[in-house]
Amino acid sequence: MLISINPKNPQPRLIAAAVNTLKQGGIIAYPTDTFYGIGCDIMNKKAIEKIYRLKKRDKNKPFSFVCSGLKNISQYAKVSNYAYKTMKRLLPGPYTFILEGSKMVPEIMLTKRKTAGIRVPAHRICLELVEGLGNPIISTSAGLPGEEVFDDPSLLHDHFRESIDLVIDGGPVPGEPSSVVSLIHDIPQIIRKGLGDVALFE
Repeated sequence: MLISINPKNPQPRLIAAAVNTLKQGGIIAYPTDTFYGIGCDIMNKKAIEKIYRLKKRDKNKPFSFVCSGLKNISQYAKVSNYAYKTMKRLLPGPYTFILEGSKMVPEIMLTKRKTAGIRVPAHRICLELVEGLGNPIISTSAGLPGEEVFDDPSLLHDHFRESIDLVIDGGPVPGEPSSVVSLIHDIPQIIRKGLGDVALFE
């Protein structure tokens, strides 16, 4: 199913329909401030396993996930004063921060070192989905390994028709990856330079 949601002023009725799909263990594609993402409720192990199969991804490489804001992040990660101040300056925005996960994060979403990649995109649709659901949602680009990432929701819908329950058309997105920065032990480490300016960490 493909639905159009206004990215600047998301219609509550349509957000509620997408949240309902997530609550029922569904997989959705949604716009972010980087790519279109594929996601599910991080508390639904079966749905997470479906996305691993869909993305042909090794279980040892956990997906990052979207939180709705700093307060929400502090439930799912250990946030030092330094990490808090750093993220407050840059979020919402096109960054993925690597932090030590809290006990709230399911094992399947953590690396062997118990770290997690966390995003707060500057995009109202995904933030409202997380707020409506009450849990973070998985964030992984809408494409397969070694293939292009889909930035056109109707092409995305046609390609993943059998494996995704709902595609949200939220208009055009930048089509570039987020910058990935580790803040483990308060030592910033740039893992990937993407859309977010990383000058602060260089």
